[in-house]
Amino acid sequence: MKALILAGGSGTRLRPITHARAKQLLPVANKPVLFYGLESIRDAGVTDVGVVVGDTADEIRAAVGDGSRFGLSVTYLRQERPLGLAHAVSVARNYLGDDDFVMYLGDNFLLGGITGLVDRFRAERPAAQIMLAKVPEPTKFGVAETDASGRVVGLEEKPREPRGDLALVGVYLFTPRVHEAIASLSPSGRGELEITDALQRLIDAGLPVSSALVEGYWKDTGEVEDMLEANRLVLEGVSACNEGTVDAESDLVGRVVVGEGARIVRSRVVGPTVIGPGAVVSDSCVGPFSSIAGGCVITRSEIERSIVLADASITGVSCIEESLIGCAVQIIALAQSVSRAHRFVLADHSRIQVSS
Repeated sequence: MKALILAGGSGTRLRPITHARAKQLLPVANKPVLFYGLESIRDAGVTDVGVVVGDTADEIRAAVGDGSRFGLSVTYLRQERPLGLAHAVSVARNYLGDDDFVMYLGDNFLLGGITGLVDRFRAERPAAQIMLAKVPEPTKFGVAETDASGRVVGLEEKPREPRGDLALVGVYLFTPRVHEAIASLSPSGRGELEITDALQRLIDAGLPVSSALVEGYWKDTGEVEDMLEANRLVLEGVSACNEGTVDAESDLVGRVVVGEGARIVRSRVVGPTVIGPGAVVSDSCVGPFSSIAGGCVITRSEIERSIVLADASITGVSCIEESLIGCAVQIIALAQSVSRAHRFVLADHSRIQVSS
């Protein structure tokens, strides 16, 4: 079995921060979302991985390399334009050969991994196997209809009038039969080759397409709120660890991770929170549910329930919450005024001045 990770999307729903970086490399608890998927694939016993890349190919390559750090062998496959999930599979056709494969969307976050799903597929080997989750807004997803046994009987991509609330999660398993289905597809009304249409072709041909409900937590991290929610969930599982320096005037409350070389000075850090290597927090209050990346400097500020990327600096700003702040961003307070909450989504190298 091989794996195919899709890492070529542009991340339009996360702009402006994805103008400067690949959405799959945005961090959850200071680790890129894509890395969680790579680790899940490895843990399921699959080691040959094709990574489909687009305009952010250089950034993905720099982060993942040859895959050896994950115990994987990675091959990069270029998709010149984002023309749909089924199109991405067609791009990888020669790489996949006649092997079964798992396809994993690189911006999806699935707590608990995919080992059970892969084991079931290997044992039963239907033509395809999908994961489903109940969602409140099925019009945003591919939607599946199933019978009492869990066999899929119909699919529709982003329907205006959904026939159910079971959305397709971004993990799929296929036998080589899917390539025949994809080869016969025409672009949808969105101008894309839809994987839901390929699955429907398998169903119409009388081939088994099975499903499994997600038992743990799943999130398509396509929007800021999704990133923050995934970050909160991962932080719930951290254990306290201090590899930095915390002075006598500071307090670490609860499960706080302080990275190597980080310094906490005259500050209060409330867990669960992660402070990255080399970061400096002084005269500030951080957390809970915050991920502060390496090299950040937070001075005379208050921040909670936020993600801050590497080398950002925040000075003199009170009440930052529910924010996603890019690399090397500078937020500086100009003058003291009535305290209020601030919420930011700032791309890399932004500079913003606020009254605080």
